[in-house]
Amino acid sequence: MTARRLDRVQEYYFSKKLREVRAMIASGKPVINMGIGSPDLTPPQEVVDALHNSMSHPTAHKYQSYQGIPALREAIADFYQKQYGVNLNPENEILPLLGSKEGIMHISMAFLNPGDQVLVPNPGYPTYTSVTRLVEAEAVFYNLEEDHHWQPNLEELKRIDCTKVRLMWINSPHMPTGTTIDPQLLTELVEWAKENGILLVNDNPYSFVLTDQPQSIFQNSDDKSHVMELNSLSKSFNMAGWRMGMLSGSNENINHVLKVKSNMDSGMFYGIQQGAIAALQQPQSWFDHINSIYKERREQVWKLAEAMGCTFSKNNSGMFVWAKLPDWHNDSEHFIDQLLHDKHIFLAPGTIFGSAGQGYIRFSLCIDKGRFGLPPSIYDGTIVLSNMLVVPVPCFGIDGFAYGAQYF
Repeated sequence: MTARRLDRVQEYYFSKKLREVRAMIASGKPVINMGIGSPDLTPPQEVVDALHNSMSHPTAHKYQSYQGIPALREAIADFYQKQYGVNLNPENEILPLLGSKEGIMHISMAFLNPGDQVLVPNPGYPTYTSVTRLVEAEAVFYNLEEDHHWQPNLEELKRIDCTKVRLMWINSPHMPTGTTIDPQLLTELVEWAKENGILLVNDNPYSFVLTDQPQSIFQNSDDKSHVMELNSLSKSFNMAGWRMGMLSGSNENINHVLKVKSNMDSGMFYGIQQGAIAALQQPQSWFDHINSIYKERREQVWKLAEAMGCTFSKNNSGMFVWAKLPDWHNDSEHFIDQLLHDKHIFLAPGTIFGSAGQGYIRFSLCIDKGRFGLPPSIYDGTIVLSNMLVVPVPCFGIDGFAYGAQYF
């Protein structure tokens, strides 16, 4: 017999779907995986060197501090000051995490009781909802709409009965839509949350991917008592598998989360912490380098999306392209399954991010270059997306991959 809380959640979509993709690959079908945001690029060489060199340190293989080594917290504070212009006290306002996903659970366990309510974006990261349900709280969805440029609608939020709301998740730049919250709106959200006694948490892993100006919630509030921010090295430094995240906030709130965290893990491997320090010390040229690659990839994904008859904004950030399906095919999951099984292309259906994602799909820019060794002579092709339409697909090559009729 399992715990009743499992009745409120399902296995994560990508956990299930990637088993299906792997099975197709094992059977000889060369699936193009554009579904998940797992960077295929490598971390900075200094990061790898720092990990390697740390192995001989006398304390490298012992238990580590629950709060991370002081040098890591200082590096995070320096990073926030340099990149965001934000002052954080490394002694008590920063908590390294085993990935920011861990932080979602820790924050929820620290601040929510059964029956409490949580404001969750729709569409949004599915983990906000699943963790809310696992701690027996209630998700109250606030809709993000294309007509409103996927921005939170403060007037609609004000109409919500917030008597039982204890926590609100925002995500800027937003996943999956790529929208960055307008700075003035973010300031107003911070004030509204404070007035209503709501802890406002910004999940911020994409602020250096295809952005003009990195944004932190602390740029909009000197008072950290009711705001916190998750951040991560996964996307900005190609370190998703390292599980290196961080949480920042007031001393009091950090201590609440630490009370949970210290009972659930035994610290972070020393070498990972040293690698994280090296990452956080990278110059601006690092971000320029990875963004030049993502810009090229994004332009090619735009071409593919247009060829499929999709529409999308070209003003968004992050490592995804959020696209609206043509009117003749507005069932996201059916479209994705057809594309996967007929054409061996895996994309993410918008519905996994919430009901507001129906009729949308998400392309990832994290393309494994080794999977696309197609001949450069392939230039034109077609994808049959339904019985109603044959879409011409211009083939293209970038970083060693191409699409073409012979492949499809």
